[in-house]
Amino acid sequence: MSADSVIDGIRNTSGFDLLAEDQQERILKMAASVEEAVGLDHLVHCLADQTSASGNDVVQCYVGFEPSGKAHIGWKVLALQLRRMLDARANVMVFLADWHAWVNDKFSGNMEAIQTTARYMEDTFRALLHHPPEGTGPGELQFKWASEVMESGEYWARVLKCSKGATLAMVRKTFTIMGRDEASSDHDLSKFFYPAMQAADIFEMDIDVAIGGMDQRKAHMFMRDVASKHGWKKATCLHTPIISSLKASGSRMESFDHKMSKSNPGGALLLHDTPEQIRKKMRKAYISPEDPQSPVYELAEHIVLAEFGEIVVTPDPRFGEPSTWTTLEEFRTAVMDGTLHPLDAKFGVADGLARGLNSVEAHFEQHPEHLDAVNALLN
Repeated sequence: MSADSVIDGIRNTSGFDLLAEDQQERILKMAASVEEAVGLDHLVHCLADQTSASGNDVVQCYVGFEPSGKAHIGWKVLALQLRRMLDARANVMVFLADWHAWVNDKFSGNMEAIQTTARYMEDTFRALLHHPPEGTGPGELQFKWASEVMESGEYWARVLKCSKGATLAMVRKTFTIMGRDEASSDHDLSKFFYPAMQAADIFEMDIDVAIGGMDQRKAHMFMRDVASKHGWKKATCLHTPIISSLKASGSRMESFDHKMSKSNPGGALLLHDTPEQIRKKMRKAYISPEDPQSPVYELAEHIVLAEFGEIVVTPDPRFGEPSTWTTLEEFRTAVMDGTLHPLDAKFGVADGLARGLNSVEAHFEQHPEHLDAVNALLN
């Protein structure tokens, strides 16, 4: 979906035109840069009534992560969206889904390793978000672990309610949220509870805005279906774009088989890659003057331009002059008509990505303990 379509959808949401100008600006800041916004009426009502799912006036948004290893560049897309939420005075919760990771066999079910990685993730998001104030108030960041929420008997009653009426076929269709195909888990009953757990998380924590990549859409739609059955409040869902593997080419597939994954080292950029490593990997990224689709363009649009508003290309002086590009359309056209050499375009994007990771590098240079612990697990 285009940015204009998303913005039109926001402005056409029932009640939006009745909001005060500053309230409209808050919603636009929260939702105008995502690929898809579903159920914006709840967010509009939160601001109009100055209340939220929890009954206070703080809009609570969340994004959930399975602790499963070191972060790749796709986390930047989500971090930029979380930064927008903070700037719009929402409270941002990063939910560390340790038990969900256990269900999904991360680290072969070693909970100690999963929780070690969760602590590293806390550090990573602090750095990506430039160390915002932490707490439960507006514009603040908080971390919550699944193991905290799951201590409640009410939570498990909620999981059963979310499971009631869901057929096995319906649940199988959501397995892509775990990175699995529909037939992958018939031997493991726990995985059939995963979608109900994810829905219960949202209801149990009084979430107003659920954020995730487009690959989480099925889980969020399952949650909204459950809410309809039980008369529960439906959280607004904001879905961010998925960054493709560096080697991906051609049209994007709904199965998300093309998406960047740290399990494919040659196709993934990690947050801890050095500028030299990023350039080396980007050198091999797919881009063609004949093809408007490329992971290079996705990185340019959803990370570099989204963060800095420009791509600075600095070629070897023997082959050209430096140039600055402020829109994806101009940048892509320059590659396709030969104005910009594909390798120079790749390196311009690579340098922009490296610039955006300076805060992560600086944080872990000063506080290496949790990264070192994850490295020890992976080596």
